[in-house]
Amino acid sequence: MVRPSTLLALGALAAAAVACAPADNTASTTGTAGPAPSTACGKDQLKLVNAGKLTIGTDKPAFEPWFKDDDPANGQGFESAVAFAVAGELGFDRDEVQWTTVKFDSAFAPGPKQFDFDVNQVSITPKRAEAVDFSNGYYAVKQAVVAIDGSKFAGAKSLAELKDAKIGVQVGTTSLAAVKEVIKPAAEPNVYNDQIDAVNALENKQVDAIVVDLPTAFYVTAAQVEKSKIVGQFSATGGAPEEFGLVMQKGSPLKSCVDKAVDALKSKGELAKIEQQWLGSAAGAPELG
Repeated sequence: MVRPSTLLALGALAAAAVACAPADNTASTTGTAGPAPSTACGKDQLKLVNAGKLTIGTDKPAFEPWFKDDDPANGQGFESAVAFAVAGELGFDRDEVQWTTVKFDSAFAPGPKQFDFDVNQVSITPKRAEAVDFSNGYYAVKQAVVAIDGSKFAGAKSLAELKDAKIGVQVGTTSLAAVKEVIKPAAEPNVYNDQIDAVNALENKQVDAIVVDLPTAFYVTAAQVEKSKIVGQFSATGGAPEEFGLVMQKGSPLKSCVDKAVDALKSKGELAKIEQQWLGSAAGAPELG
């Protein structure tokens, strides 16, 4: 993540409105069961934590635009929609899906899991993959810097211009790794247990800027911190894009079937539709070189 970020210029606010719209409408993929990809992946063949139910984990509170109204089970918000779409590909109806609360960093910690998969803006990294299995990526994400409009670092055009900034970031996230490894500020970042604490630190001017994933940045600027702006976006690595993956217990027998479900949604364009509905465009977030 993350993440916990990309947590929205008129372009940015428009994107935020899409990401955080009070949607009574839901994506056509949410809550509709599709045929199982193959006999081996039929729901009756799957080894589940709770027989007859697909158990999905995520953190609480569940923030927009990833979830709506702090209710993962309503099918609204990007990750709720993705989760129900994957469930549908595996053959599960809405009433055959149950949700359980899983703290962000415990989702990818070593050990047995009480979920079939977890969806919580968890970026796929080699280190995390030593402890858990990840599905194929369902969302490619960049990091974003958010500051108060008019403040010292709000006009930065490059990462080098952020060297002297006091940056806030959530513990255990790829945003923190990006701060340390890509921005490399002169001072150690302020690290917070929860994303909302970092957001509050920005609002209270205890830090110059925060780093979150891009969709989260849209939400922060549109709904959480008045007069804040997205300074810009950047890649957490110099190579392949950072991707969110569904988290499963290490050695999970579900991995191949969940991968097939994610790939099917991607090839049919359903993931792109869900992304457009709930996350919108990245307009208004310039690249920081």
